[in-house]
Amino acid sequence: MRGRLHSGQQDTPWGIETADVHTIANKKKLIARVRRVRGQVEAVERALEDERGCEEVMRTIAAARGAINSLAAKILCEQLEAHVAAPELKSKERKAGAEELAAVMARFLV
Repeated sequence: MRGRLHSGQQDTPWGIETADVHTIANKKKLIARVRRVRGQVEAVERALEDERGCEEVMRTIAAARGAINSLAAKILCEQLEAHVAAPELKSKERKAGAEELAAVMARFLV
């Protein structure tokens, strides 16, 4: 059922979907995580600008990577719960959700 897209909608092989409810519901928490990630990345920049040692710079990079991986894991888990594991989903919806999740994971893990 393809048609005209409105703001916040995306055209998929299964029709038009609105933005994921699980990300909207947790918008404030996710944005807070993004701000923490930004802070971690800014700490990397400061460490480089201050000409800190390699070990300290790499530790700061590892913290930033951990923060972004944590954000991604949170969103992927919510995607799994909402689009694959939710008991009210029909088989076709569950299959579509699993395919979408697999595609997202493939892009993320590369």
